[in-house]
Amino acid sequence: MKEIVKTPAKAEQGMAGIGRRQGKSPKPNATAFARELHAVKHGVKFSRHAEKRLELRGIALDEEDKARLESAVDRMAAKGSREALIWMKQTALVVSVKNRTVITAVDEASAKENIFTNIDSAAIL
Repeated sequence: MKEIVKTPAKAEQGMAGIGRRQGKSPKPNATAFARELHAVKHGVKFSRHAEKRLELRGIALDEEDKARLESAVDRMAAKGSREALIWMKQTALVVSVKNRTVITAVDEASAKENIFTNIDSAAIL
């Protein structure tokens, strides 16, 4: 039987084992880039979850609606709001004012009997 010889590894403080993709930049995500580009152009971005909810419920916001939404977010930010509920076109939009991101969207039929928590302000447009 062969004897197992252990060779001591030189470990330095803060060294961690190297795993998959460690030390490499993350893979680019085209849809995330498109969302960020849209947010830069239009001011308010939509989370992937909110985009799915809008699509699933057949809710379409035109440029005028998005401008009204951005104006409302600007006014709420000026007043110190952090998380808001914005009611627009029979749709409840939960918005992170701080991040200027629509978190989710709920249509009128789905909003009935729902309770929205962790909201510090509301706007009806």
